[in-house]
Amino acid sequence: MPNEPKFLVVDGYRKQGREELIAGGATPGGELYSRMLKKCLPGCRVDIIYPADVGVSLPKGTDISAYDGIAWTGSSLTAYHDTPEVGSQIEFCRAAFEAQVPSFGSCWAAQIAAVAAGGRCEKNPRGREMGIARKIKLTPEGRGHPLYDGKPSVFDAFISHEDEVTHLPPGGVTLAGNAFTQVQALAITYKGGTLWAVQYHPEYDLHEIARLTHCRLERLTKMGFFKDQEAGSDYVDKLEALYQDPSRKDLAWLLGVDDDVMDEDIRLLEVRNWIERLVLPAMRV
Repeated sequence: MPNEPKFLVVDGYRKQGREELIAGGATPGGELYSRMLKKCLPGCRVDIIYPADVGVSLPKGTDISAYDGIAWTGSSLTAYHDTPEVGSQIEFCRAAFEAQVPSFGSCWAAQIAAVAAGGRCEKNPRGREMGIARKIKLTPEGRGHPLYDGKPSVFDAFISHEDEVTHLPPGGVTLAGNAFTQVQALAITYKGGTLWAVQYHPEYDLHEIARLTHCRLERLTKMGFFKDQEAGSDYVDKLEALYQDPSRKDLAWLLGVDDDVMDEDIRLLEVRNWIERLVLPAMRV
């Protein structure tokens, strides 16, 4: 591909967090995002950085501008805690806005970008939203926004988080929400740059949410998601079985999942819309 698009993926996890995911059979966020971008735009190039690791030097200025798009993964960090590994990502996010490189991301992306642009993120008083986010509904602004071109007005999505955006920054717009989380998607314009982000995880599939659940099984059981760890393991096994055989209508019915999460054309639509509407047009300028 001539002038092949080049993406920078920001994996917000600590090294220990990534290693825990790998040990449980899950794929680290940076690799998941790299695969997803290459699936949505074959031939693109992807670099991954790990800003929460000790001694990592983040790109600045013209180094950021060398990329056609920046994509942010989830993270086990907390955007409202004043730590060096959080502060460095806030500063990098501001630099990315200033460089006017189109940005997109899941979960952590919405939170860190809102804080970077002057908004607030706090712990969700409802607790953890895990597995499938139900009945995400587009706002009036979301229904007319290019991020959601072709998306149903109400849909489910894979999710895992405890924090949420509570105050939009100037230049921020809520595009979707549900009964559990008021901001399930947002668009932010700041310092001349644009970021579209979702609180949920289009990069997950049934296998990845199964492995993530397995990695968090003890914690989720203590939170009351499962009667005991045996029940949690049974849930994980059902997710994996449906992943292996999507024709299992019995499992889809038991788990309450449908094409919103099982059909890639629906699940990855926001990513493709970001690429088509923001990344590629900017390359043609």
